[in-house]
Amino acid sequence: MKYLLSAIAVLTFAACAIPESDPAADDSADASFDAALGVQLWSFREKASADGPAEMLTMVRDMGLTHVETAGLYGMPADSFAAVLDEVGLEVTSMHVSVEELRNGMETVVANAQALGVRNVGTAWYPHESPFTEETARQAAAEFNGFGRELQAAGIRFFYHPHGYEPHPYGDETLLDLLIDETDPELVAFEMDVLWTWLPGLDPVEVIARHPGRFKLMHIKDMKPGLGRGSLTGGLPAEDQSVIGEGQVDWPTLLRAAEADGFEHFYLEDETTDPVVNAPRSVAYLEALRN
Repeated sequence: MKYLLSAIAVLTFAACAIPESDPAADDSADASFDAALGVQLWSFREKASADGPAEMLTMVRDMGLTHVETAGLYGMPADSFAAVLDEVGLEVTSMHVSVEELRNGMETVVANAQALGVRNVGTAWYPHESPFTEETARQAAAEFNGFGRELQAAGIRFFYHPHGYEPHPYGDETLLDLLIDETDPELVAFEMDVLWTWLPGLDPVEVIARHPGRFKLMHIKDMKPGLGRGSLTGGLPAEDQSVIGEGQVDWPTLLRAAEADGFEHFYLEDETTDPVVNAPRSVAYLEALRN
């Protein structure tokens, strides 16, 4: 309950005193965010390690969040983890797994997804040597089509979560564009991580417009003002990551574009230095964008 009260307090402040420099300030009159808000549980992995998944999940529910995306099962069988989620009152709408699990343990991936009631299964890192190359992009696309075909047969949608190392120049576009173009839209969807789109120097709204209908999920994440862009490392220190609404991204414009394009699920992913404190502040900001 203390997390919910914290979020309510910050929401009241956010609604009454959005700073003039905030990206939402000029757009607040038509800001809209109507979708349910979830969270990627990776955000609270340290909380789970210290207090167990049940305590972590209760904290998530008390923040007012309704659904989650998993990143592992915390050493529990999938059906046991599903029971804890059900008891707390959270729905699992997406599951992250590794490429190695998809290559070598697809039966287990499918069984776990079915036990959790998950319809979206994806991966957030493709093994590669840096830098990411055209050859690797084409190899990944072919493999993703294969994963998508296998998962589709089980009633599950496969997605890839680009991680910021993909947007190397490729003609007039990037290797991210190539990767999207080379995957079958009937078999492969994408999850936009806004930070890993913004940090390399891309405009997330333009990426959505260039590939309509391909992105179905979003990680809501940002970086602090004043930091430079253009990195293709796929990483950013926790101290450089921002509470939502206090960073660089124009969230009202982006969220409107995403909803108009048909994004289905939105997950806050907090990789700041103190997610337990900062996530409720981000939730409050996002709730303040609702009509």
